[in-house]
Amino acid sequence: MPRSEVNRSGEMEVFVRVVELGGFSAAARAGRMTPSAVSKLVARLEARLGARLVNRSTRRLQLTPEGGAFYERATRILADMEEAERGAAGGERPVGRIRLNTNASFGTHILAPLVPDFLAAHPGVTLDIVQTDAVVDLLAERTDVAVRAGPLRNSSLVARKLGATRMMIVGAPSYFARMGEPRDVTELQAHGRLGFGYVRAVEGWPLLRDGETITLPAAGAVQASDGEALRHLAIAGAGLARLAAFTVREDIRAGRLRPVLEDCNPGDLEEVHAVWLGGGPLPARIRALLDFLAERARVS
Repeated sequence: MPRSEVNRSGEMEVFVRVVELGGFSAAARAGRMTPSAVSKLVARLEARLGARLVNRSTRRLQLTPEGGAFYERATRILADMEEAERGAAGGERPVGRIRLNTNASFGTHILAPLVPDFLAAHPGVTLDIVQTDAVVDLLAERTDVAVRAGPLRNSSLVARKLGATRMMIVGAPSYFARMGEPRDVTELQAHGRLGFGYVRAVEGWPLLRDGETITLPAAGAVQASDGEALRHLAIAGAGLARLAAFTVREDIRAGRLRPVLEDCNPGDLEEVHAVWLGGGPLPARIRALLDFLAERARVS
């Protein structure tokens, strides 16, 4: 088919809607099409690109690596097109309030230092920041954007990855002076291991022992509601904590904390994403925040 006869932006819009709403039927309802028409459009798109974009099953739709890459680029292209149209029509300046939910560690170590720069770039925007490690319902909590660490659940949320960080076990010099420093996984079992006071996607501490990964439960006298609370408890000498590397680098440099059992570290990474509700064009203020986070708030 000649390039001029292909409505590429229309194909992208339908494909993005399929991904964000989780299936052909939902995308069809949103676009006032039939599921068959949506399915055929995606099939034509795959044929034209010469690549499978989605794996179809009776229960769910899963993006292929090629589909994920195409989705990311398509969303950027559609956003740029919308921005260009607004600019030609007189422009749209980001204005209004953004309710942002973030886990405490990201909010403290990465977001807070960047807030002045964001507000200076977008003086018409105000931020309402809520810090909690609990997973909130964005719709129920009237949240525009949330920053989440760990594996993402299948949902109607759209996500943009902000990076990934390794995990490490750390303790304070005062704790090691009192309890000694564990030299292997067996010795670690006798130490206080600070944990979270809620159910997490990944429970316990994964560790390497004799070439295999085992999981040791957090078993200490103290639990806490978020990573920053655990960090402060570890600095105070209340026990050992397994925390994201970006949250403790400065403490390690300053001597407040010291990593242990690095030879038993399996090297697992905790991914961090910005997520929001899909289903329609984003207001300029939300697009501005997401672009700012993707550019400046990288996690490593």
